[in-house]
Amino acid sequence: MSDTKKTPIAYLTGEYPRATDTFIQREVAALRALGQPVETCSVRRTGVEHLVGEEQKAEAKATFYILAAAKSPVTLLSAVFGALLRNPARFFKALVLAVKTAPPGFRNLIFQLFYFAEAAVLAAHLRKKGVRHLHNHIAKSSCTVAMLMSALSGIPYSFTLHGPDIFFAPDHWRLDEKIKRAKFVACISHFCRSQAMAFSNPKHWGKLHIIHCGVEPARYDAGEDPVETNLLFVGRLAPVKGLPILLRALEPLKAEFPKIHLTVIGDGPGRKALEHQTEAAGLSENVSFVGYKSQSEVAEALAASDLFVLPSFAEGVPVVLMEAMAARRPVVTTHIAGIPELVTDGASGLLVPPGNPHALSAAIGKILANPARATAMGIAGRAMVEKGFDINKEAARMGQLLDGDLT
Repeated sequence: MSDTKKTPIAYLTGEYPRATDTFIQREVAALRALGQPVETCSVRRTGVEHLVGEEQKAEAKATFYILAAAKSPVTLLSAVFGALLRNPARFFKALVLAVKTAPPGFRNLIFQLFYFAEAAVLAAHLRKKGVRHLHNHIAKSSCTVAMLMSALSGIPYSFTLHGPDIFFAPDHWRLDEKIKRAKFVACISHFCRSQAMAFSNPKHWGKLHIIHCGVEPARYDAGEDPVETNLLFVGRLAPVKGLPILLRALEPLKAEFPKIHLTVIGDGPGRKALEHQTEAAGLSENVSFVGYKSQSEVAEALAASDLFVLPSFAEGVPVVLMEAMAARRPVVTTHIAGIPELVTDGASGLLVPPGNPHALSAAIGKILANPARATAMGIAGRAMVEKGFDINKEAARMGQLLDGDLT
């Protein structure tokens, strides 16, 4: 372990901790277990609905919230003017960077100046804590704050690039400038790295490293008995997750599998519409919406399931798929983005075209009708997660990047 690991680093994201982003918590915990002190920072406080377990509650208490701190005029003004007095040249260069990287429009410029002020508050906090490096997850507004903080303070930053939404508007979020100024970029998949390459100067491609999100395989080892018809979905109830397609796919399956049942873990803006669709399709006895659950409760739900289904239209590499595979459950999901890097079609699950309820229904039926194949897929999925998506191994590689030991 290098001496630098005695000095704290910090993690930043827009909202931390969240029930939907447990992979960040796992990464932080794994780095701490390796001896690296980690301060957690968040732009906003998360809603109480995300604090679904003791782990989330403990992290929330220990996290520094930028906007909450900035509500104090004394804190805000001392951070901004302190940065100005400490190094005027750096202050104005950072201010120019904020203006230069603002998306077109007066409103966007105002937001960028807000990010600049948030960056000053964050910089003051990191200096107080003796932080040597800041790492950001999600390359949108919180990464803008990270970039401006680095320009203001000289503290280096890096970020984990997930997608897919950042790739819909790379110019708006100035992905090119963030990659240029970062010490390194952790890309969650080869697909993700290829998109980063498409939106950055080739001279910066050497900064782009594959660091997978990961899980603790031991936490999800549920045994090899997927033999019934219990389906599970875990995720935000938002249009991008494709749940209306899954509900349509269930309708024809009822005739062949009368006891088929789908448990939906998660919540979001689409819940009411999905519940209405479920009722209208006559699936009320076949579908249960149970809201957000803790990591332990998700593990229990996976153990009680026979098949995990994720019909998304856009994804990075979903951690919920890793959890399901670690639990030795076969998966049915869509052939998009980085998912084929995790799920091998026909081996650990089945991949279908996004937005196709007939293909989704057929794939689910194939697995449910063949328990022996389902068991074999579960075993293959578990092996894949242990090999390439173990959070302890991925965190060790992240630690090497943070220490400059991995090139």
